[in-house]
Amino acid sequence: MDMAIDTPSPAPSAASPAPSAAAGRQTRAAESVRLEHQLVRVPLEVLRATARTNHRLAEKEIAAVLSSASSVAAPDAVDHLTSLVSRLHGLKRKMEEGARAEELQVQRCRARLDRLAAASAGDDGEWEDIRLKRILVDYMLRMSYYDTATKLAETSGIQDLVDIDVFLDAKRVIDSLQNKEIAPALAWCAENKSRLKKSKSKLEFLLRLQEFVELVRAKNFLPAIAYGRKYLAPWGCTHMKELQRVTASLVFRSNTNCVPYKVLFEQNQWDSLVDQFKQEFYKLYGMTLEPLLNIYLQAGLTALKTPFCFEGNCPKEDPLSLAGFRKLAEPLPFSKQHHSKLVCHITKELMDTENPPLVLPNGYVYSTKALDEMAKKNGGKITCPRSGAVYNYTELVKAYIS
Repeated sequence: MDMAIDTPSPAPSAASPAPSAAAGRQTRAAESVRLEHQLVRVPLEVLRATARTNHRLAEKEIAAVLSSASSVAAPDAVDHLTSLVSRLHGLKRKMEEGARAEELQVQRCRARLDRLAAASAGDDGEWEDIRLKRILVDYMLRMSYYDTATKLAETSGIQDLVDIDVFLDAKRVIDSLQNKEIAPALAWCAENKSRLKKSKSKLEFLLRLQEFVELVRAKNFLPAIAYGRKYLAPWGCTHMKELQRVTASLVFRSNTNCVPYKVLFEQNQWDSLVDQFKQEFYKLYGMTLEPLLNIYLQAGLTALKTPFCFEGNCPKEDPLSLAGFRKLAEPLPFSKQHHSKLVCHITKELMDTENPPLVLPNGYVYSTKALDEMAKKNGGKITCPRSGAVYNYTELVKAYIS
């Protein structure tokens, strides 16, 4: 017997008309804002970062020019002022480049706001198709399928609705960590130091620890001690236990069999750094920590997950019969249902009072409609499609659903 569990929706009464298409679009737009806030948040964060960078650059260069101009000596004043003018021209070019970058992000913000507005006024099919493609591009970028994601975005014309350039910047850091290079990741931390500090990020500390471990691995003990004093000591008030453990690696060395210190030299430490960087990167830009595709799939699987789905006889039609969907559903709660529906294994139709279930002598249950058709074709004989046993139609017993 196959059991599908569902909570039926009450049939609309004649007095209460079905909601209008416009109201449905308004609801969908509100849901999209809650579920896909990163659609607008990411270009906004990039715009803010670009504006801050341009502002800092302008302040630094102007302050340097004013300071230099105030100390001009008479003999070489012309040459000195010429160099200052040249420097200001260079600043102007950089400011123009920064303005173009800001305009690009403003354009993306505008395009994404227009896309959200279309959720309540545009074509339903077209809107859903674009959303699906955005979700797929997001998943590919997170899984490092950059070329495929770029191709899909270009062929679909949704470049302004996805964040390929942001992920490509992160790719540079990820590739360096996979190649066991710390410098690009530390530079990224320096660029975003204030925001990482607000979120109480440990990424820079973990990077410094790994650099210390690599010095110990290379048997550069004195440089490792100097490095620890300069870069690790300031973290002592908040991460003393980690500091004590990593400092002890000077004694145990990379060939130790002592587990607490052996793990410091294993390859998976670099993999952990990559994962940590990705988490900080997602938080920094207001992205969901899980891919949007996983979130939407889990939302659907929550409604389908029942204890029956994890038994050996889970039907192939059930998405949870696939290992990939089962893994996604593992952290999800079982669906809470109040009414059960029996589904015939043969016809996939509901068994109810008009199509009641019949029980075979071996205990399997099928619908009356399916067994009647089978009996007519086989001279009153019923063959169980699961066990292969053959019975007379008169041996069947009607079951009642309570």
